[in-house]
Amino acid sequence: MRWAVALLVVWPMAAEAVDGPQPTLPTKTLTIVTRSGARHDFTVEMATTPQQQEIGEMFRTNIPADHGMFFDWGTPRPVPMWMKNCPVPEDMVFIGQDGTITHIAENTVPESLANISSGGPVRATLELQGGITAKLDIGVGDHVSGTIFSK
Repeated sequence: MRWAVALLVVWPMAAEAVDGPQPTLPTKTLTIVTRSGARHDFTVEMATTPQQQEIGEMFRTNIPADHGMFFDWGTPRPVPMWMKNCPVPEDMVFIGQDGTITHIAENTVPESLANISSGGPVRATLELQGGITAKLDIGVGDHVSGTIFSK
């Protein structure tokens, strides 16, 4: 009986196995406004379905400096992320309901299965090229403009 239960638990994950990057997703432009007033535009792919969000940037070998992937979680909640099958470092920008950046995990470790915490409830996560937030002086307290964020 235990074997049958284990098979039912493992089988759906095996059916969802991913062996390459997902096709390019629809894009939008998001702007980050820093504390100093600098504005940085990013063309971001919108990961809107659970499957798109699960695959994310997996297997992608390049993230251009002005591009990224955006994950809208619907309602604020703690979000654990990881770098499984992601061969390049990323900056993970965690964003609150009002568009304020609440936490940044800089230069995440490629291929790592370690949990990357949002540091508390967030509405969205923005994955960018590793090191770009430091290069552009983007930090906690800066603001991301977008239609999902309330004022």
